[in-house]
Amino acid sequence: MFSFRRLRGRVWIYHMIPNAHNKTGRAPAPPHEILAQVLTWSRQRDYAGYSKHDALNSPFLNAMTLGTKSLRLVAIQGVMRFPINLRPLFAVPRLRNPKGVGLFAQAYLDLAADLKNSELDAGGLTRDECLSEAKRLLAWLIHTASPWAPASDTLKAQFPKPDQTPTCKKSSDDDVSLHGLGWGYHYPWQDVGFFQPRHFPNRVVSSWIGFAFIRAYEVTREPCYLNAAGEIAEFMLNNPRRIVDDSEQLCLSYVPTQDIEWAVMDVSALVSALVVKVLHHGGHIGDTRVDPAEQAQQLMRFVVDKQTNYGAWYYTWPSTGSHITHDNYHSGIILDCLADFMTYSGSHEYVEQYRAGLEFYKKRLFLDNGAPRWMDNRTYPHDIHGSAAGILCFERAANYFETHDATPASVALWREMASKVRRWTLENLYSRDGYFYYQKTPLRTKRFNLMRWSNAWMCHALAKSL
Repeated sequence: MFSFRRLRGRVWIYHMIPNAHNKTGRAPAPPHEILAQVLTWSRQRDYAGYSKHDALNSPFLNAMTLGTKSLRLVAIQGVMRFPINLRPLFAVPRLRNPKGVGLFAQAYLDLAADLKNSELDAGGLTRDECLSEAKRLLAWLIHTASPWAPASDTLKAQFPKPDQTPTCKKSSDDDVSLHGLGWGYHYPWQDVGFFQPRHFPNRVVSSWIGFAFIRAYEVTREPCYLNAAGEIAEFMLNNPRRIVDDSEQLCLSYVPTQDIEWAVMDVSALVSALVVKVLHHGGHIGDTRVDPAEQAQQLMRFVVDKQTNYGAWYYTWPSTGSHITHDNYHSGIILDCLADFMTYSGSHEYVEQYRAGLEFYKKRLFLDNGAPRWMDNRTYPHDIHGSAAGILCFERAANYFETHDATPASVALWREMASKVRRWTLENLYSRDGYFYYQKTPLRTKRFNLMRWSNAWMCHALAKSL
């Protein structure tokens, strides 16, 4: 709850300090120690916090929009873009973001895999502790899936129900019938092209949670995690809308509704990567009218076909669907999915397109010092999600080229790029109190924390780069 005492306190003033006062003069701790610190800080808060687009969780702002698209956009964008964090003022609650929970689970799993045995530890976290916490978070996700796309009773029986599980109820009268297992955001979300009621499932949130279940299977080999990933893949493939669907290409909508006219480019890439991972491990995907492996190929073929002749992807297709052109983190996500698709499907036909995309990403979406640019034609703000995406993308590239079409120089190049982005981030967007800041602008750093956007993404990135 907002308190006027905070207005007089050091926290509010701290948010307003210019960048000139950002440095402490102390070198940041090693990445594995920082990862443990941020995981501990986040766990102490039950992984609950503010989210980038959660303004409509404010009872005041939600009522003031009168249910109209334009006022919803004003409320969401106004809170998101304001130089200080207005959420306490408008009584926006700190809550768990399902996508963030999936990212935290992946971080614990990667850290557990890095530790290899229970006698080692990273910043005080042992392998057994990491596995236990990851399993706890994944069980929570199973029992808090979208009421429009819940887990099957058979799957639920394979996961212990947490002691405190919030009830996710339908927040609208929409009687949509959906297949498979999916999640949405824990807030109502108005985008330019669609509106999502609270908890309505979408393919982006569900993809990242699906990747967490795949990683859990890879680390533990427990079948329940692969079963969950199979139900998530069914949600991806067996619901509307197919924006492009022919013998060569397939493009899926962000939200499973029939009224969407344009695509967000990374959605088809995410679905393709998830499906090939499930199939690679022998997972079962529910009834589909076309072979899932063929659909994964069609999805990635669509994505590659929309790459520009200079190696980039627009945020949407058609490109006129959004004012966003070539932004940082969506570009990195597409490249990661392309690398995963080639690795898990065994088809390396898109290596040259992958190289071209990496070169554009490195040259146009990062500064020489490792700071992430917002878009190819706009430097600021330096956003924490862009930092995380860069670390993930460049590490993924180094790993890919170590085993496929490799030269030592190319592997070293991408590894050094990941290190450069990580160093810049730890020096500029990390609080020694144990969390990551949101953004850095030319005048000041937005030092407040958005749990999923800041901590979850950076924990995921740091764990992948150990």
